[in-house]
Amino acid sequence: MPKDHGIGASTKRREDVRFLTGAGNYTDDINVHGQAYVHFLRSDVAHGKINGIDTGAAAAMPGVVRIFTGADFEGVGGLPCGWQVTDKNGAPMQEPAHPVLAQGKVRHVGDPIAAVVADSLEQARDAAEAIEVDITELDPVVDMKAAVAGGAKVHDDLTSNLCYDWQFGSETADVEKAFAEAAHVTTLELINQRMVANPMEPRVAVGDYARANDESTLYTTSQNPHVIRLLMGAFVLGIPEHKLRVVAPDVGGGFGTKIFHYAEEAFCTFAAKACNRAVKWTASRSEAFMSDAHGRDHVTTIKLALDKDNNFTAVHTDTYANMGAYLSTFAPSVPTWLHGTLMAGNYKTPNVQVNVKAVFTTTVPVDAYRGAGRPEATFQLERVIDKAARELGVDPIALRRQNFVTQFPYATPVAVEYDTGDYNATMDKMEELMDLSGFEARRKASEAKGMLRGLGINCFIEACGIAPSNLVGQLGARAGLYDAATVRVNATGSISVMVGAHSHGQGHETAFPQVVAEMIGIPEDQIDIVHGDTSKIPFGMGTYGSRSIAVCGSAMVRATEKIINKSKKIAAHLLEAAEADIELKDGQFSVAGTDKSVAWGDVTLAAYVPHNYPLEDIEPGLEETAFYDPANFTYPAGAYACEVEVDPETGVTSIEKFVSADDFGNVINPMIVEGQVHGGIAQGIGQALLENCAYDENGQLLSASYMDYAMPRADDLPNLDSYMVDHSCQTPCTHNPLGVKGCGEAGAIGSPPTVINAIVDALQSGGHKVDHIDMPATPSRVWAAMNNAS
Repeated sequence: MPKDHGIGASTKRREDVRFLTGAGNYTDDINVHGQAYVHFLRSDVAHGKINGIDTGAAAAMPGVVRIFTGADFEGVGGLPCGWQVTDKNGAPMQEPAHPVLAQGKVRHVGDPIAAVVADSLEQARDAAEAIEVDITELDPVVDMKAAVAGGAKVHDDLTSNLCYDWQFGSETADVEKAFAEAAHVTTLELINQRMVANPMEPRVAVGDYARANDESTLYTTSQNPHVIRLLMGAFVLGIPEHKLRVVAPDVGGGFGTKIFHYAEEAFCTFAAKACNRAVKWTASRSEAFMSDAHGRDHVTTIKLALDKDNNFTAVHTDTYANMGAYLSTFAPSVPTWLHGTLMAGNYKTPNVQVNVKAVFTTTVPVDAYRGAGRPEATFQLERVIDKAARELGVDPIALRRQNFVTQFPYATPVAVEYDTGDYNATMDKMEELMDLSGFEARRKASEAKGMLRGLGINCFIEACGIAPSNLVGQLGARAGLYDAATVRVNATGSISVMVGAHSHGQGHETAFPQVVAEMIGIPEDQIDIVHGDTSKIPFGMGTYGSRSIAVCGSAMVRATEKIINKSKKIAAHLLEAAEADIELKDGQFSVAGTDKSVAWGDVTLAAYVPHNYPLEDIEPGLEETAFYDPANFTYPAGAYACEVEVDPETGVTSIEKFVSADDFGNVINPMIVEGQVHGGIAQGIGQALLENCAYDENGQLLSASYMDYAMPRADDLPNLDSYMVDHSCQTPCTHNPLGVKGCGEAGAIGSPPTVINAIVDALQSGGHKVDHIDMPATPSRVWAAMNNAS
């Protein structure tokens, strides 16, 4: 029977009440008395030398408080990169300066040149139009391969446009030997197109400054306020941490793009002090398209070697990864440590080698987007396996099963160790949900309508909750990747839990109390979650990489364990018993083997009104903090299947059925997990069929609004009711106290190759010799592939 509370219960999300009733408190809802507004004058050319900026006329316009240019930030630190990658020869990556406002050159359309602070947003916009900028246009750098081959340099002080040339995995000689001895080699060149995250809430920043105590406050749309405080305070503006408060209130979606420290945050904080007045900026949607960090943008050649029995013997990839004009906060790690380490997939391939060239171009910087490297790896691997199965004339499911890892723990050739998994179980569940035995009948029914029906399947594994800190530090991370929680028990027994993780759609305010409530045995409504304000929470690393419950949740468990241990000491005094004999169940402390007991609330009151036990043994109060640094990643895995219909006359693809079977270890709230997977699948389908961030040869952004960038809509998606979190698939994580694995990115990782595999199968079933089609598989692209193949 389903649980109605605690771990494993599908408790309704408590935070949704305020969101659905319009009571959410977002950054744009925050207005400081007397605030001014900022409008950024952004470059309309991709690459150019700034010869001069004349702000005279603009400064004299009504309402203008002050105009800032790059000259105002000389001596101020640039935006820092949080991860250093070392190339295959042991040299550090090239790391150019990233000024808050452009200095000397502009390097992408949208690069901020000047900022106008005025009494109203309209006045700031009007004044920005009056600024005269003299720019000499330079050759744009758009194509990655051409950028590496020579031509114009994005950064004149670098030796080239190559950020790093990285290699990782098996020894070259072993990989070459495996390919030389292979009975079959499949090669595929493919693209993971550039994406724009497009969270419902655009980015916002409000800077405030208190002259009386020299303290700055930044209200911002961030997934990790403590990291923003550290980066901006220590490395950009030089503000001591105790003089800088960062607040991230309700945030309307992030998907990775709100992890990073942005120029607008630093500017508003700097300008508030310079003007002695609060300064507010809210991005327009088009402004977000050309200032938010983009995602993906990889061009890859992958090769798969198989022996005569169809066992995988080697995988080799060569990838060009676009960094854009500057290095965003975690950009260098995405195509390397978050991508290369997943190239083994679910398979026991003995040799895996990954090569990545990261390239600077005159485009918006690229960083983590939902999945961050793992979708790219999965797409490459699962597409080449499908192609190999077709070339060999074998069943793609059987080929995968034959090569699955089945013994755990399993150390891959790319430096990660899977602790648990059961890939056959998720495949079994996928086949059951999909009703594969009925597929041929469904295909014939589609053909009778003149449609082509295809089936695509995919297996994936991902690494979540990136860790541990000492390891990632050796790999170039410039921050720890632990998290923290403080559990504060009030005198009457209610609890406030201050967490380092930030909730922006994940349901922390519901799921986190389920954990603490289960441990203590009290109602979940007695527990409140506090997050997002650096003045209230312990130093934590925020929410991204599906780390919240695995890392911050584990810190919360450890802090609660400390609370329980101390409470047992107090209960032992109250019950005149030995501490070792005290048991806690359903909010009641009892003496083992007796009917003597005392309620949770009585013990917590005694902690703050210590009349019944000697203070020399136990200090008053009941509050504990714990930091948790995970010993390993968590490794969720899944098997997805998709059926599509393709209209051969138009190339229009419709998804008729989609199922997913996932292994997330122990599941805290199945309903929330299901919602996370549904959302991820929607984003993955968006990448597979619709979304594409495109630049022309001049570096002009062609997709800078919803008129040009095709977001998935409700009628683009199938009914996902068949999805379930099935306990037969779950293998609990062995190295965190909850046994949980991340779930937030799985759908976006597993769905793109599933959809493309299905489209290729549909075209092949119609007699079209199409081996691959790049994303997005738009009607025109599918139609052209069919006709070119014919």
